[in-house]
Amino acid sequence: MSRALASSLAIVLVIGAAFAACSPAASPASSPVGTAPAGSAEASPAGALALTVSVVEAAALRDGGAFMLDVRQPDEWAAGHIPGATLIPLGELATRIGEVPEGQSIVVVCRSGNRSAQGRDILLGAGFGAVTSMAGGMTDWESAGLPIETGG
Repeated sequence: MSRALASSLAIVLVIGAAFAACSPAASPASSPVGTAPAGSAEASPAGALALTVSVVEAAALRDGGAFMLDVRQPDEWAAGHIPGATLIPLGELATRIGEVPEGQSIVVVCRSGNRSAQGRDILLGAGFGAVTSMAGGMTDWESAGLPIETGG
């Protein structure tokens, strides 16, 4: 095989791999809890959590031992939070990243889902692998009748 042909083939393979990584996930029936079924928000690389999960999926992850990270403000936390969650306000997350456990699934939570996506991205950027954001935040968690605690 000529050097030019080998180089062209390598470029085609790299481009093909990039497109494959951007394609939708496999069928919903084969998606475990925490991965994005067809029509879900966004998917992560194979083996990682979906970038966004529903409150039901987040509750299942919590029950399975996931670290629940609440990135709201202390007054929002005191009004109601997920039992067992840890509070690190979004504005402090980058400087308190050492308080987040490594090697454990992490579900980031806020009021409606916007700040949690930012928190998730901070953790992913810091090298954490299994991180997801809970869609709908505490608003949807409470609406689903899932447990909350109040106070500091």
